[in-house]
Amino acid sequence: MSTQQFTPYANESAESTEAEASVQAPDFRRHYSVLDGFLTEVGRALDVLSGAAQSTRPNPAARLPRDTEDTLSPEQTQQVAGLMRVNHVGEVCAQALYRGQAAFCRDEPTRDLLYEAATEEVDHLVWCNDRLKELNSRPSILNPFWYTASFGLGLLASRAGVGYNLGFMAETERQVEQHLDSHLERLPASDQRSRAIVEQMKTDEIEHRTTAELHGARKLPLPIRCGMRLMSKVMTSTAYRI
Repeated sequence: MSTQQFTPYANESAESTEAEASVQAPDFRRHYSVLDGFLTEVGRALDVLSGAAQSTRPNPAARLPRDTEDTLSPEQTQQVAGLMRVNHVGEVCAQALYRGQAAFCRDEPTRDLLYEAATEEVDHLVWCNDRLKELNSRPSILNPFWYTASFGLGLLASRAGVGYNLGFMAETERQVEQHLDSHLERLPASDQRSRAIVEQMKTDEIEHRTTAELHGARKLPLPIRCGMRLMSKVMTSTAYRI
């Protein structure tokens, strides 16, 4: 006759194990608040406006020699500096606009797209700032105003839905492309360093626009497009000089 071994605490042990397994481990992940987001954007704005922002890609002009700088006349140098200052302000505005749009965007793919575009705009920003230093010039003193205005516009656009949110991005890039085309026509042929930067910027802007369109960008109403052009005209005319 076989005897079955009896373990008096077997059932209690099993029940204890199940109880311990049912207890969830504490969640130590940080949940970011509105204040965290606000402070992040303030820090980003300070980086952009102070010139502390770093590019993620090498400057397209870095591989080109600087011996052609002496071929620019004082008038040409002043003109190039004005054009590159305009480009720099444009990147300040684009950076602020996209980050403002992403701030309240609830669609994660669209938000990621906006942040990705903003990162590349930082590259453009740094390249233009480097070129201004080479020309013994400086960014526009009105950059803080343009950053704030563009960020506010981005916040408004973010509430308009994904289609119009991407529509702002597509229209912004379309207008920037036109500015860059005109700058390539006005830059001296001998200024290969500025031209290399502007050409790479144009390539990136086209990619941003087509990406926005492929993801469902809607065409903005005519009054909004005209308003953006008017704002751009005021910005470029002032940035060229100050």
